[in-house]
Amino acid sequence: MRVPLKLLFILILFTCFSLNAQVLPPIQAYSPEVYGAGNQNWSIAQASDKLIYIANNKGLLEFNGEKWRLYDSPNGKMRSVKVIDGLIFTGCYREFGYWKKNELNTLTYTSLANKLNIEFLEDEEFWNIISIDQWILFQSLQRIYIYNRSDQSYSVIDSESIIYKVFEIKNEVYFQKVNEGLFKIEGGKPILVSNTQVLKDNYLVNIFSMDSDLLIETEENGFYLLNDKSELSKWDIPANELFSEISIYRSKKLNDGSYILGTRSDGIYHLTSDGNIDYTISFSNGLLNNSIHDIFEDSENNIWLALENGINCINIKSPFSFYHDNEGKIGTAYASAIHKGSLYIGTNQGLFYKPLDGGGLNFNFIDGTEGPVWSLVNYDDTLFCGHNLGTFIIDNGEVSQKIDVNGTWNLIPSLKDSNILIQGNYNGLSVLEKKNGKWLLKNTIEGFNMSSRFFEIQANNIFVNHENKGVFKITIDDDLTKAIKIEKDTSVSKGNNSSLVKYNNNILYAYKEGVYKYNETEKKFEKDSLLSQLIEKQDFTSGKLVSNKTNGTLWGFSKKKLNYLSLGKLSSNPTVFSIPFSESLPHGLTGYENISHYYDEKYLIGTSDGYILLDLEKVINRSYNVSINSIKISDLKDEEIHLVNNTDNKSFRNRLNNIEFNFSVPEYNKYLDTEYQYKLKGYNPNWSEWSQESNILFKNLSYGEYEFNVRARVGNSITENIETYSFTIERPWYFTKVMIGLYTISIFLMIFLIHNIYKRYYRKQREKLIQKTERELELKELENKQQFMRFNNEKLRHDIDSKNRELGLSTMNIIKKNEFLGRLKKELQNIQDINQLKQVINIIDKNLNNTDDWNLFEEAFNNADKDFLKKIKGIHPELTTNDLRLCAYLRLNLSSKEIAPLLNISPRSVEVKRYRLRKKMNLAHESSLTDYILEI
Repeated sequence: MRVPLKLLFILILFTCFSLNAQVLPPIQAYSPEVYGAGNQNWSIAQASDKLIYIANNKGLLEFNGEKWRLYDSPNGKMRSVKVIDGLIFTGCYREFGYWKKNELNTLTYTSLANKLNIEFLEDEEFWNIISIDQWILFQSLQRIYIYNRSDQSYSVIDSESIIYKVFEIKNEVYFQKVNEGLFKIEGGKPILVSNTQVLKDNYLVNIFSMDSDLLIETEENGFYLLNDKSELSKWDIPANELFSEISIYRSKKLNDGSYILGTRSDGIYHLTSDGNIDYTISFSNGLLNNSIHDIFEDSENNIWLALENGINCINIKSPFSFYHDNEGKIGTAYASAIHKGSLYIGTNQGLFYKPLDGGGLNFNFIDGTEGPVWSLVNYDDTLFCGHNLGTFIIDNGEVSQKIDVNGTWNLIPSLKDSNILIQGNYNGLSVLEKKNGKWLLKNTIEGFNMSSRFFEIQANNIFVNHENKGVFKITIDDDLTKAIKIEKDTSVSKGNNSSLVKYNNNILYAYKEGVYKYNETEKKFEKDSLLSQLIEKQDFTSGKLVSNKTNGTLWGFSKKKLNYLSLGKLSSNPTVFSIPFSESLPHGLTGYENISHYYDEKYLIGTSDGYILLDLEKVINRSYNVSINSIKISDLKDEEIHLVNNTDNKSFRNRLNNIEFNFSVPEYNKYLDTEYQYKLKGYNPNWSEWSQESNILFKNLSYGEYEFNVRARVGNSITENIETYSFTIERPWYFTKVMIGLYTISIFLMIFLIHNIYKRYYRKQREKLIQKTERELELKELENKQQFMRFNNEKLRHDIDSKNRELGLSTMNIIKKNEFLGRLKKELQNIQDINQLKQVINIIDKNLNNTDDWNLFEEAFNNADKDFLKKIKGIHPELTTNDLRLCAYLRLNLSSKEIAPLLNISPRSVEVKRYRLRKKMNLAHESSLTDYILEI
């Protein structure tokens, strides 16, 4: 059975300040509670790939740094585990054998007991496994089975008394028979080594090699030395008094020569190589419980503890050691300092101290310092405490002097006078002066009353940063009594959790956008690219910078790192270094982060519940490798699920197009965060964002070729390898080559058939189209002929009209002729001898009254103005010929004078005729006769 688990709990890791306070390495707690209450873990081992294996009541637990997997026990409770040459040997109830990884990266079990046809004793269980050369020893309480891997044979050492434990020292096997003494195995037989009363009366916990002697550890009476003469003597060490008070059940000698002692009910003790107990860890400060069943040191010197219910991992080589205020008696650390051999811690609850030598690990409270301590400044062999109540001077763990001001943030020495301190407080700035060996309040700087938590001095100027108002440059008079000029700096913006600090005689301002250095020449802040590496914008928590003048380091803080600027070991150029620092570890209060130099390469970092000791010498950049642990494919409905061999490139059926990858880095350091990044070529060529998720599921992938890539980042280190897996999603059945061939043939057949059908169809359509086109051409030709005839007729009409106009003109000429003859007639009538001219006048009258002229005019008029006379005759049928003649002349827009000669009457008579014509037409009085006729 496979049961993947996340880390369930990160428990309380540290002890209290008030009693038995200790500086401890990081502890990680793993709880197997999901397997049922009361489950016990008995033995721990590690394989070459750094995976951890644990013998558990339910079976074999495997941990890859990210997830747990449980393999069911082959028979009853599993008591022991040992990794030998890549095989994982286990012992349980009446059964032992080994586990081996198959091609699916899962463990499969082989029973040696069945293979060797072993007949076990009643209720026999195997508590220990030892490997020497080609032999593997399985120990129960009554027997030791010696399995020879070379010839697949075995032998048995029986005992009438209980075989308590088996030990391997310098390639020799020792074991204890209860009430009989210490034995070793030679030639496959038990040989008595010593049966002194101590070894007969006490249960042995472990045996170690010490020079030429054996160091024997008992459960109740501590350590003894057994020399080559079988003489037993007490190991004289300072911790002997403790051994009479505790019961030791398990122990482990570490690679550094020290010892971890596991008890039945008091947790673990760390015993140095010279016999001193330097710290203890129990349930009260980090363990899941106090009963230790096994102790194991892994390849990176982490200590694993198999507990009555749970598993703990202790990062004993961690660069971080923790001082945890479990009971909240000290609180959040805001400042720290070392003064006259004592460590002082300023917190939100007051000032505490303890001597560095001989003072143990207990802190003492300094009376009168109740309330927040904002700063600790060691100057002129005097310790100044910036407090909510003012400034305290501390000497030998007591308040020797108090300077009353309204809250002191910090104190900075004057650049001109060593007996002057500038003090930033809640209401501005003030000056302390040393007189006769005593520090006194000299004056308050007038003209500036803004809270001055962050301030620095440069020449006669004081720079003050106020998070909510910005950065101010204050010019002070020579007597330090008042502010002459106050300027707000506009080259940088205000920012929450920003800070102002002086480093290498440069004023630095830091906030979310980076670190800015003040340029004296330009009189403004300019961004510094190197220093800005101390502030990581994407993981920004605070712009607080801390300058340590003792060693020239400058520190910055972020969510997952501690960054510091220092001179390189091989170069004088400053370099920014980063130290991974997990989010799960305690951090300082945001905006109030602090770090101070402790000694050598050690630094003290204040946290929200104590402090942390950082040892830079232990910061090691390791290389890591990521591995793909399992690959699972399934269909969309998860009805068909398969595990896949991750070493072979595979081709999967199209319906199995969901693929899940599980990957991990076997890294067990609590102060490091492991993040993963992946990409799937063929799906998305770009790397994903960094994530702590150790698995990814791709759903409903289309057919094609893919390559999965995954890498990891552990702290600051990216894994050396990129783990890859290539696979192919097959085409669906309807896109296979055979089907594509069938599709192609079908398409060609369809094209052929359709071609023939449409060929006949288009032939008929073509014929119809040709016929239609021919008819259309004929019709078009007829239309063209008709159009040509219309053009000719139109031309003829234009010609006729033109001729009619010419004829009308000639007719008008005839009429004018009559007008001329009429005038001539009048002249002739004036002659007195009328008889002589009578014949001439008759001839003229004949020509004036010639109706042929009128008929000719009428024909010409009708040609010029088609059917006018017919229209007006139709409208007014009562009109006479003379009326029509007058209408015609009015149509030509002739005046009465022009009409009179045409009618051979006077103009007055023309007017009379016009009047009569209006009456016949029934025109209104105001209407114009001429306009009416022209509009017809």
